[in-house]
Amino acid sequence: MARVRILLADDHKEMRDRVVRVLENEFQMLDAVADGQALLEAASELKPDLCLVDISMPVLNGFEVATRLKKSGSKAKIVFLSIHEDLDFARAAYDAGASAYVVKRRLASDLLKAIRAVLAGHTFTSSMVVTHGELA
Repeated sequence: MARVRILLADDHKEMRDRVVRVLENEFQMLDAVADGQALLEAASELKPDLCLVDISMPVLNGFEVATRLKKSGSKAKIVFLSIHEDLDFARAAYDAGASAYVVKRRLASDLLKAIRAVLAGHTFTSSMVVTHGELA
């Protein structure tokens, strides 16, 4: 069985490196880019199965990236990585087309769970967001 192909966008190199280390043994990491425009260009060429997208990035933010990916016809599932624990950010992520919302502070415990949930056809939200209110 082919490994799931993942494309990552985060403007912090340390975070990109950390995510790659967490995922590279189980998934095929296609690329790790630093901004939203670079992710769109790479996605067009590489056709990932899943995109990990930071919300706060230069050039295009994660919400814009998700919206453009969906409009382009990309079938890639979108998992947001964010420092924001606010329920409004999670709602906006889902409105933009996300399948999961992972708070970076919970990366070690939540990222693999989120990806596995999304690949199984479910959604996932880090619990620290959900405890502040319910996603509708």
